Amino acid sequence: MKRVFTKNYVYWFILIFISYIFLAILLSQFYLNFRYIPYYASTIKWSWFLISVLFTLIIGFLVALNSIYAYVKYKEHKEFKKEAALSCAGTIGGLSTGVCPSCVASLFPLLLDGFGISFSYASLPFKGLEVQVIVIIILGISLYFLHRRL
Repeated sequence: MKRVFTKNYVYWFILIFISYIFLAILLSQFYLNFRYIPYYASTIKWSWFLISVLFTLIIGFLVALNSIYAYVKYKEHKEFKKEAALSCAGTIGGLSTGVCPSCVASLFPLLLDGFGISFSYASLPFKGLEVQVIVIIILGISLYFLHRRL
């Protein structure tokens, strides 16, 4: 863990974190819905919305951490295929949920719509928060495997 937060890597960590958050906002088109929050403030479940934003920040943190760990491992010429696959799956899963899974049309439902399947994260029991939790678990497992082998 100390190697990731050295001066050389901390700038990359911040850049990857900010890039991930920017991509999550851009791909989920959250910037379009953000302007309507004041109009619909009374109908928003603020606890779910804030948890979703917190999960997005946690996923961004874990994506950046996994990326730096994978790079350190690559520099040491170690094998890390399983960890890289988990990290990639977690990143794609996180980007598919966006910032607020239940209030935007994100990537995964749009792909399913191309096959004629109607789906929205809002139709899930916890409005897409369960997908974010699964992504956090996947990224945590990847981080565990990377850290264990360093």
